[in-house]
Amino acid sequence: MIVDTYDRAHTYLRISLTDLCNLRCAYCMPEEHYHFMPVAHLMQPAEIETIAKTFVSLGVNKIRLTGGEPLARCDFNAILNRLSPLPVELSLTTNATLLHRELDNIQAAGINSLNISLDTLCREKFRELTHRDLFDQTFRNIHLAIERRFNVKINMVVMKGVNENEILDFIKWTKEQPVEIRLIEFMPFAGNRWKGAQVFSRKEMLDLISATYEIEQLPVAEHSTSSVFHIPEHAGNFGVISTMSEPFCAGCNRMRLTADGKMKNCLFSKDETDLLSALRNGLPLEPLIRNNILAKAAKLGGQFGNSPIDELKGDELINRSMISIGG
Repeated sequence: MIVDTYDRAHTYLRISLTDLCNLRCAYCMPEEHYHFMPVAHLMQPAEIETIAKTFVSLGVNKIRLTGGEPLARCDFNAILNRLSPLPVELSLTTNATLLHRELDNIQAAGINSLNISLDTLCREKFRELTHRDLFDQTFRNIHLAIERRFNVKINMVVMKGVNENEILDFIKWTKEQPVEIRLIEFMPFAGNRWKGAQVFSRKEMLDLISATYEIEQLPVAEHSTSSVFHIPEHAGNFGVISTMSEPFCAGCNRMRLTADGKMKNCLFSKDETDLLSALRNGLPLEPLIRNNILAKAAKLGGQFGNSPIDELKGDELINRSMISIGG
């Protein structure tokens, strides 16, 4: 097992396949004309497999593929074919714009859970937020995944003054369809011009929803980042990810691997360990992995005070942009 100094066992690895994305969401990508990583700097399919196998040998039992947009990699299926035989729960985060091309392959690989990023149900606002006119295609593909009986979770980053007025529209979606809407507090990353005043907190979300609906909190799964709630007679659920107002670091079991092979022990960690260069130089990975986790801070990468929303300025954070870390 991979255990840190706070006795947290780490069994969940998130692997970013690419920083490439066909959308331009400002909270994720710092600028429209972003300089994506050269292909030679990315982990290649055999390298991803080797590194993943090392983590699995150390106790990892869940792997999530992320990006950028993971389906934008031309060798996505080659990667999928190498990882699907591993004895892990394999899942995927996507913006769904390309999902129609890959659903058969994803299903054949044993993936049954999809986290899909969608911050608005309004076509015009989608174009404003993403700088792309792909709402209809995205929405069709989400419904296609639901029809194919995937476990679909919709990730909505809630930003005050931008889309908090759509929360009830997203909740209404759960009435007839078995989706889980995950309301995510806006988080700071390099270049996304984050301010605490933009955070629509967990309390504000629940106050808003409970003013219209009777809500019931479901049991919290071990290591869950989300508090999940159910509304009577609704087919789906909703969850709240309260990273900024009520961090859940005490039960963290997550590790991250960026598309260029750097290991991060926290989404907000400023330090990284270069596993890809070590692999290419024939060096053992296990000591690097263990040392990285032993350096993990108690919470939020050690970069936040007791009240992150009030105390942090976005430009003070030492980190990558979200797109270069992986969703």
